[in-house]
Amino acid sequence: MTKRLRDIATPDQQVETPDGAPVGTTIAGSQIHKPVIHVDHRGALFEVYDGDPQRWPDPIVWIYHTSLFPGVIKGWFVHDVKVDRYTLAQGELLCLLYDDRPDSTTRGVSQAVMLSERGNRQITIPAGVWHLIVNVGPSETTVINCPTTPYHHENPDRRGLPWDTDDIPVDVRKYLPAAWT
Repeated sequence: MTKRLRDIATPDQQVETPDGAPVGTTIAGSQIHKPVIHVDHRGALFEVYDGDPQRWPDPIVWIYHTSLFPGVIKGWFVHDVKVDRYTLAQGELLCLLYDDRPDSTTRGVSQAVMLSERGNRQITIPAGVWHLIVNVGPSETTVINCPTTPYHHENPDRRGLPWDTDDIPVDVRKYLPAAWT
């Protein structure tokens, strides 16, 4: 008996609600945000920070801008103290998170978040959560970070592992564009 393709095809799964909120388990303390964008005949402006203490309860103490060329992967990284608060300025960025915090209710959970100029542009990554970012778009991606602590050049709060490590149980390749694999 020949199977119909329809019968062996994998059905799509819901990944977000109609208002864009992710479906499924998210890592405790991570936040995804789509900032307000104002567009008129002159151009566009989006609000990086609006003073909402629920979203960013810690003060802004340092700001930096970073970029990734097309196809570049940065990570895996983790911070002991610093919380990263990324804002996508331009491009398309895949963020993968893995929670290895011993006392976290979501320990062992991974989360994939796509940041895009057309959707969510901001993510808060708690201290102790491993993270990796990938420029999956065709042009340079730029990100503004407003971390909760300044960078200490003499003693950086950052540890790293290779993107393809077996020590973090996330198959990064499954999230990469098909043309890359």
